[in-house]
Amino acid sequence: MKDLRKLEEIWAKFVYEGEMDPSVQPAVAEGWRRCRAAGVNPIGGRGRRVDDEVFRSIREANAELIDVAMPIMQSVFDIVRRTGFLMVLTDSVGYVLETMGDERIMAMTEDLRFVPGALWDNNSVGTNAISVALDSNTAIQMAGAEHYCRTHHGWTCSAAPIHGENGEIVGCLNMSGEAADVHDHTLAVVLSAAIGIEGKLSLLHSAELMRSALEGSADSILLLGENLRPVWANSAAGELLGLDGGQIGELDVRALLPDLDWNARPWRREGGFYADDLRVATAEGIVRCSAAITSASALGTPTLNVVLKRQKHLIASVNKLSGNRALYTFDDIFAADPEMKKTVSLAARYAHYDGNILIEGESGTGKELIAQAIHNAGSRASGPFVAVNCASLHRDMLDAELFGYESGALPGAPSRGGSPGKFELAHGGTLFLDEISALPLEFQPKLLRAVETHRVTRLGGQQEMELDIRIISSTNRRLGELAASGHFRDDLYYRLNVLRLEIPPLRSRPGDIRVCAERFLARLNGRDPSQAKSMSEDFLEGLLAYGWPGNVRELQNGVERAFYSTPESVLGAQSLPLAVGDAPAPSAEAPAESGEILAALTLCGGDVEKAAERLGVSRATLYRRIKRYGIDLRGSRQ
Repeated sequence: MKDLRKLEEIWAKFVYEGEMDPSVQPAVAEGWRRCRAAGVNPIGGRGRRVDDEVFRSIREANAELIDVAMPIMQSVFDIVRRTGFLMVLTDSVGYVLETMGDERIMAMTEDLRFVPGALWDNNSVGTNAISVALDSNTAIQMAGAEHYCRTHHGWTCSAAPIHGENGEIVGCLNMSGEAADVHDHTLAVVLSAAIGIEGKLSLLHSAELMRSALEGSADSILLLGENLRPVWANSAAGELLGLDGGQIGELDVRALLPDLDWNARPWRREGGFYADDLRVATAEGIVRCSAAITSASALGTPTLNVVLKRQKHLIASVNKLSGNRALYTFDDIFAADPEMKKTVSLAARYAHYDGNILIEGESGTGKELIAQAIHNAGSRASGPFVAVNCASLHRDMLDAELFGYESGALPGAPSRGGSPGKFELAHGGTLFLDEISALPLEFQPKLLRAVETHRVTRLGGQQEMELDIRIISSTNRRLGELAASGHFRDDLYYRLNVLRLEIPPLRSRPGDIRVCAERFLARLNGRDPSQAKSMSEDFLEGLLAYGWPGNVRELQNGVERAFYSTPESVLGAQSLPLAVGDAPAPSAEAPAESGEILAALTLCGGDVEKAAERLGVSRATLYRRIKRYGIDLRGSRQ
């Protein structure tokens, strides 16, 4: 903590006697010397505002910086709103562009003329955090009499320079408050926000380069005017849409992209609008495309850039770049089995409620797929989807991974700042806790409180954060049985098990085996049409006879392995070992399957055709299984 009284003594020694104390920060000392040499009045320090026309030109020259910085400044200000601090953005020279503060602090700035349009450099108002940050290209905190002019001695200021794409200084971010409120964390907050602004500026620059590169690409690009009518399209767009140059202006983009809510104007959000998979009405009919819509300006006229790229499959790399995001929807879930259809239908209903969801099912049944679909069908679809594999978390890192940590709280972590946890990252979206049963008992009380309150405190921190999240958990074990046996906390189990889904294993829904295998093969054929293949009935019957202990994941891998390893155009009996292994013998669940078949035959009075329909298999398949298990049809007719 700075000794404000001592700083006053040091300042007076320099101002009145010219004696510089060695404890003064070097950058501050250099500023004082330049003020003294320039004849800056140490009793002054009030800013001078340029006229409105000049200020308008300054703002226009810094429009990009203002647009990028304002949302980040607003986020920081929302946190410090009632702490008496002022947020200030300047350009590279020191002209104040924007300020944010409560009424009391804003009144204080009026007295100092610390307002938009005022020049806050060393020679105009004396050495201050903004001038030092810009002149020395360093982040700095100053308090009290570290300011050269006495009128600033009641203030503490923390400032950090903002750099552009080539490393040049383009502006400064400052946070000011009363000197008595000086705290090291303030500088950390300002530096973090400045780095965030720099990152956004870099992304914006990259987007401009990308947009220029796309002008000569094979992607379909449309330039829309204010009325959303195309004013220009490249040749790829004309070919995709079946239009010539004279017809471009007649195109109604609302009909072109029917899935997009044009009234919501999603391109206004920071970074524009991007979608991996949208329906596009083309000359060939409806095709799937990725779409990127960004605001632009052509000769001063607001425009929109629309870039369309044909998509046969979702591109996972886009999700990796954008961070935590759910890719799958209910349209991606293949279900023919009646029980599975009920499960999917129930999940779709759950998507509209905020209650915690517990998904149980064997490994490979698609628990995360269901979780992502629920997220994308719910009110938080635009928010993050943060998936956590609880089984992979190190016991000693659970607090840090899930709840985050503050600076210095975690040995070996960078000392410059802390890190948010998975709960915090999921704010505004969904937290998916996969393999929840793997969490150790001693950690479960902490998780219980976070699940109950949706509040977390970072490791080493004091501030409790309230989060807007939805929690979905999954496990490949019976969590209720674990709770009953004492291997899982029953209170946490009841809190997680508000809405429950159970995904049946693939072996108990044979109808889905055929549907999924056909879908997987169709997808592979689409990826590599030159090697397109079909499946014989023998191959399908072999898939139906296998137990699939790895469920849908194993089936997908098996079909893909058979596809790429089979030189023939038909996946037949010769391809079956590639899909299911060398010995596709009845699974360990054969006794249970045998009982199901016998029960169905008994209920149907021994009628094989009706029993097959009841079990969801073909009559030939049922006869084959009757023979395999040695079932006596005569006994079922009694």
